[in-house]
Amino acid sequence: MSQDNPWSPATALSRLDAALARVEEGGPDARHVFTQTFAEDARDAARAAAQASGPLAGTLTGPLAGALVSIKDLFDVAGHVTRAGTRFMAENAPAKEDAEAVARLRRAGAVIMGHTNMTELAYSGLGLNPHYGTPENARYPGAIPGGSSSGGAVSVAQGLCDIAIGTDTGGSLRIPAAFNGIVGFKPTQASVSRRGCLALSRSLDSVGPMARSVAHVRLGYEALKQPTKCTPNALVREFVIPENFGMEDLEPAVATGFAAAVARIEAAGHKVSRASLASLEAMKSLAVWQFSAVECRGEYEDAYQSQRDLFDPRVASRMARAEETSAVGYRQTLNQRAALIEAFEAELAGRVLLMPTVPILPPSFAAMEDDESYGRVNLQALRNPTIANVMDGCAISLPYAHGGDWIGVMMIAGHGRDTALLDLAEACEAVLAG
Repeated sequence: MSQDNPWSPATALSRLDAALARVEEGGPDARHVFTQTFAEDARDAARAAAQASGPLAGTLTGPLAGALVSIKDLFDVAGHVTRAGTRFMAENAPAKEDAEAVARLRRAGAVIMGHTNMTELAYSGLGLNPHYGTPENARYPGAIPGGSSSGGAVSVAQGLCDIAIGTDTGGSLRIPAAFNGIVGFKPTQASVSRRGCLALSRSLDSVGPMARSVAHVRLGYEALKQPTKCTPNALVREFVIPENFGMEDLEPAVATGFAAAVARIEAAGHKVSRASLASLEAMKSLAVWQFSAVECRGEYEDAYQSQRDLFDPRVASRMARAEETSAVGYRQTLNQRAALIEAFEAELAGRVLLMPTVPILPPSFAAMEDDESYGRVNLQALRNPTIANVMDGCAISLPYAHGGDWIGVMMIAGHGRDTALLDLAEACEAVLAG
């Protein structure tokens, strides 16, 4: 092991076998986490990593050599079916080649373990899947995992893998990270390729990593990113808590936990101000739901019309909302978003938003049985993280344990400030863990 590679390639195979055994046993810590494992391919990769790191090591090692990595079931993995959490894709032909993100991970030495569970079509922030089951929250037994990258978050939190790769359209990396007490990073959209990854909303989707530390998230991001696709921008190391967006209706445990986290951050010498932001006030009038409803219908319209009985009804009902707008209305929504991005960048001026990732603790499975509660909680979970997607920025959720509960502390920066945000997050991670 080294500072550049914290995972020993020599132990990759034994760690992989232990993780696969837990998945096979199907205990509560591993049940419904993976939709399929790539056991033999993964073992071959683990053996290769061990051989490359031995006395005769050549050039086969990389920054992720020996790292066990899980992949959300939206990404093509050569030789395996990509189901996207659906029944209607279950009989599709296996992918002929890896998604670009998966190929980059392999080149970095990662051991690709399998496809992780998710909300159907990534269309919810809660992580429930009626087709393949739903993994249990790693911190709160009997509670939902958050989503849509549910299996990925639990795979990391339960120690089944080192890094999980998922997507984030309105918080789908950061919500489950917050609910399960790990780190989730949504990069600037253009910095990571989405080729070979099924879409929910091409306008808002981003690809990123989850892990147990910022350092491990950084290693995942460095392997994934396309440096030439996104020009780095400077960051002002000053936090702004938005008084007019995302700070209302916090559960008591989240409110007290966030206040304690801010106190620690300020005590460490970081500047924290509080202000109302006009761009966030304007965002309240944006019909954010249209991005996923319209674009998801566009992606899967044939299946929606011919196989709707195979869809999760809670997903199909939101896809149906595409009919509530027109082509003109949707074009106006896109124009409004473009103006908001420009206003947000100017108003933030290189500073970083600081807020709770989600305003609630993860609810129980029982509380999500009726559709009304499900819809209300889904909107609560998505509210704060969606800022980064709408504004084409980058964001990270850090775990913070306080009073027996885990909350997510989210930092949102503007477009292209990914590396600078990771630097700042790593400094704050140490403060929150102290």
